[in-house]
Amino acid sequence: MSVQRLQKLQGHIVSASKSAAMAGPSSPLTTHVLNTAMGVPGSNMALSLSRQDPSTAAWSLITTGTTNADGRCPGLLTREMFTVGVYRMRFETAQYWESLGETCFYPYVEIVFTINDPSQKFHVPLLLSRFSYSTYRGS
Repeated sequence: MSVQRLQKLQGHIVSASKSAAMAGPSSPLTTHVLNTAMGVPGSNMALSLSRQDPSTAAWSLITTGTTNADGRCPGLLTREMFTVGVYRMRFETAQYWESLGETCFYPYVEIVFTINDPSQKFHVPLLLSRFSYSTYRGS
């Protein structure tokens, strides 16, 4: 019986590694939304990523996405798209809370941050409740 269980586990591990390989290179910038009020991932939340033009201070949209069931948005951007600059990640929190039948105080959350070394990996999580949020630079 334990041999069958090991074979089944091995199948899952192989499938997971194949899926990761097929997903392509990972994004140098990642995010993870956690609904701390309910203790669950912030899934199906729309977000956008913009870069500020240093000469005009105008924002240019780079990409948009939606968090998955785990509250993550894989493949946010490629290494080539990631350059030195000021970035803004905007999370559409009002839509998220409305989808749960709730209201919130902050209709959206914008996190603005500076990238000086785009060769590094950056993780920008959002911890969220209906009346508060926090963020930090993760790894």
